[in-house]
Amino acid sequence: MGSVRLTSRRRAAVVAALMLAAFTFNTTENLPVGLLSLISADLRVSLAAVGLLVTGYGLTVAVVSLPVAHVTRSIPRRHVLSGLLGLLVLASWVCALGPVSYGLLLVARVATALAQALFWAVMGPVAVGLFPPERRGRIIGLLSVGGSLATVLGVPAGTWLGGHGGWRAPFLVLGALALVSLVAVAVLLPTSPPEAGHAAYGARPDARRFAVVLVTTALSVTGAFAGFTYVVPFLGEVSGFSRDSAGALLMVFGVAGPAGIAATGPLLDRFPRGTLVVPVAAQTTALLGLYAGGRNQAVTVAMLMLLGASVGPVFMATQSQVLQVAPGRSELALAANSAAFNAGVAAGALTGGALLSVTGVRGTFLVGGLLTAGALTVLVWPGASGSGGSARRAHSTPGPASFLRKLLT
Repeated sequence: MGSVRLTSRRRAAVVAALMLAAFTFNTTENLPVGLLSLISADLRVSLAAVGLLVTGYGLTVAVVSLPVAHVTRSIPRRHVLSGLLGLLVLASWVCALGPVSYGLLLVARVATALAQALFWAVMGPVAVGLFPPERRGRIIGLLSVGGSLATVLGVPAGTWLGGHGGWRAPFLVLGALALVSLVAVAVLLPTSPPEAGHAAYGARPDARRFAVVLVTTALSVTGAFAGFTYVVPFLGEVSGFSRDSAGALLMVFGVAGPAGIAATGPLLDRFPRGTLVVPVAAQTTALLGLYAGGRNQAVTVAMLMLLGASVGPVFMATQSQVLQVAPGRSELALAANSAAFNAGVAAGALTGGALLSVTGVRGTFLVGGLLTAGALTVLVWPGASGSGGSARRAHSTPGPASFLRKLLT
């Protein structure tokens, strides 16, 4: 799937379609958060049951990402992406148009989660493979912008539409957006063997470095969500903001995310190590700053912006690093990183919840900051940068590096 096979306009259209698909998947994942009361009242189930539609979604992605990527590794990417987007269209319109029960809604959510688990593994190599190798980071940055806009635009817009047209209306629109992506991918993307093209494998395979990236992802995400899951009570109990102010402050956090991604994306190719170290360090500073200075409202706003501007770039940079150092097939390595991310989300929320009665809401940010500091330590530890030779040594040396390479081949 080399860049010579497509015109520049056609390549740009495929990337735009994948950005739209990333936006649609991410909005679909988190939309029930804004529709909790509406879905609960209409289906006559508890708020906790509706909340399970979000947590169960993330856990499904974490569990099935790598197995599903492994099973489909020999199928042409055009067929895979078309099938995944078709499943997203179908599941969205089942929610919007069918006589929905809670059970059917849960099935539709699981089906969408299965599709998203594979989508994030396949999307990157497909898009990157359309362009020269030196543009890998910039393409990953564009795809990340598409996904991050779901928080700032997709979920708020879906929540507003649900409040005015019923909770099914946003799913109708999301299905239509997914259909646009499906048509573009099916028409414009060539049918090529999945192992073809420079993005099918890591540019500089290094099993040790790949293990460092996975640990960084898991620890940093766990740290972020250990605190941020409980940011609303933190804003009220610690910082003294009114309940009406919480929505505006969360919008500040959300807007900072795409801004951080847009600023970092163009630098991924030039400074691959720095564009991961800096946002992890910024996230550490933000979480510990909220713990230490959260009683000052100005400090809280500044640290919340810094947190928003760092969380997205951390995941984007790890995805870009995976495409460089994957010790086997890149989509399998990306699936492993996505699984680590979603497992970190669940682990962070559970960790923070367990700490609430012990440390209070303020303590969750301390623990989150320490976990992220652990990720930073792993990242900058001497020898963590690895070398190309470590991947070659993994052929004959038993241990974690060898296991990772075999798993992703």
